[in-house]
Amino acid sequence: MAQAVDEHTPPSGDLRRRGGAAIGDRAFRWLALASGLLILVILALILSTMLSHAWPALRSEGLRFFTSSTWVPNDPDGAEGPRQPEFGALAFLYGSLVVSLIALAVAVPVSLGIALFLTELAPRRMRSTAITVIDLLAAIPSVVFGMWGLKVLAGAMVPVYEVVHDALGWIPFVGALFGEPVAGGRSFMTAGLVVAIMITPIITSISREVFATVPEADKQAAVALGATRWEMIRGAVFPHSFGGIVGAVMLGLGRALGETIAIALLIGASVQITPNLFQSGQALPAVIVNNWQEAGGTYQAALIACGVLLFLVTVVINYAARLIVRRAERRMKGA
Repeated sequence: MAQAVDEHTPPSGDLRRRGGAAIGDRAFRWLALASGLLILVILALILSTMLSHAWPALRSEGLRFFTSSTWVPNDPDGAEGPRQPEFGALAFLYGSLVVSLIALAVAVPVSLGIALFLTELAPRRMRSTAITVIDLLAAIPSVVFGMWGLKVLAGAMVPVYEVVHDALGWIPFVGALFGEPVAGGRSFMTAGLVVAIMITPIITSISREVFATVPEADKQAAVALGATRWEMIRGAVFPHSFGGIVGAVMLGLGRALGETIAIALLIGASVQITPNLFQSGQALPAVIVNNWQEAGGTYQAALIACGVLLFLVTVVINYAARLIVRRAERRMKGA
């Protein structure tokens, strides 16, 4: 007697294919998890190695390394005899943050404007040419920007700084930001302007890709309801792209914080904390590259500690950006 076969039972070949697909999915899931964990392990190893090499300076200085702006690696000819080395990185951290904030203040509006123009307004032929130029600009080495800034921009900006100082220097609080410019133009502002040019292609490229993911139906619906082009961008494009824009800005900020050669050439060499953006200063990557060759012992450990500080600042800023994105996403879902 022939055995009855359930018509809903899939053939054995389909079962084997489904079993193989399930195995492949599980393998891919574990591979992706292992890759993510490997990145965390590598970062942890890098941080632990740097901390072990920076420990002599951190142990000798303690919290003063993070709260003091006194940086005296060696002073054998002091007025009261040889002076004990002191390492305080607060002025370098201040310089890195000031230059990065100047760069973001200049680059973010320009980058978003370019990205919106390319996605919403530019003709197709112009769009492809502009994208190519932006990509080429991102590939220019930083030393080229630094040399151009040193030879061309720094001197040319001094008269501009003087005009701004004469116009705004008398205003309380604002005048402190735009004080007397330093001779030669090597300052926080000059370094920030050059870094802004360097990070503009990065923010523009990512923002353009994010804007391109906005559903066309959302934009057409806004226009159909009577919204102008700007209202459509503000009501449909920006809310949908907020997370990607923050990611683009954070990537540009990471590039600005880690930029070395251009800042080393343009910021000057003054270890100081001043609100005057037209004065010279110093930054964490710049002090490392300028002094590494002559450093040794505790001095070298202090420079490595500067790298650890830069690493931690980058992690904290990116984590804060992630929190901002999550909070904004929850608000949009609630709305």
